[in-house]
Amino acid sequence: MRFARPLLFSLLPLFGACQMFAEKAPAPDANLVRLQGELSVVSGQVMFSPCGEKRRFALVDSGATGLLPEAANLSAEGPGKLFADIRARMGATKLPDADGQLDLKTLYRLQREGHGCDDLNFKRLLLRASGHEPDWSVSVSGKGLILDRPGQPSLALPYMEEQLPDGRFNLSSEANGQRLELWVAPQRCVDSMSGAVQHLTAELRLNGNVQRGCASFGGARDN
Repeated sequence: MRFARPLLFSLLPLFGACQMFAEKAPAPDANLVRLQGELSVVSGQVMFSPCGEKRRFALVDSGATGLLPEAANLSAEGPGKLFADIRARMGATKLPDADGQLDLKTLYRLQREGHGCDDLNFKRLLLRASGHEPDWSVSVSGKGLILDRPGQPSLALPYMEEQLPDGRFNLSSEANGQRLELWVAPQRCVDSMSGAVQHLTAELRLNGNVQRGCASFGGARDN
């Protein structure tokens, strides 16, 4: 028993070192960046140019997001560049005509038309969802949500968010005589009209009517 206390104190520096190491260990996603830009294919290699920049990066789908076949499907509809919203890790490349390499981890959105680099509201949005037959769209920010439908005035509502298992969540609002719910789940979704690919499915329930569509995070939200 006399040796127990000295032994304990001799181990304290070791415990402290372990604690410091644990605190300084980088998070798995620490080196990932969120980028929006245009995709193009050069000699069979997918290249990514961030919005407003001249740099070009070789894009590698290391996260198995399915971007490459989706990009091929959209490109088959005609010439032109694609818009992509991605999360990736930057690195070096040996390609002479590239400024670096992007190892893709998350594909938020891929499309030929619609909101792209010229979307001035993107950075302040938390979420955007939309669907068809009939057309509808919901834009969500920290100040509230706005429901847009053709032929009707925009409907601005406050909302509450409920987190659910498996990355799902629900936005709900009861104001101005309206009952609105937007159910969102992390699942690949393809727009039935444009072919755009998004990383979330959405279900809008408005006064008992159910309409389905796709959704993706805005620039103010990553997860």
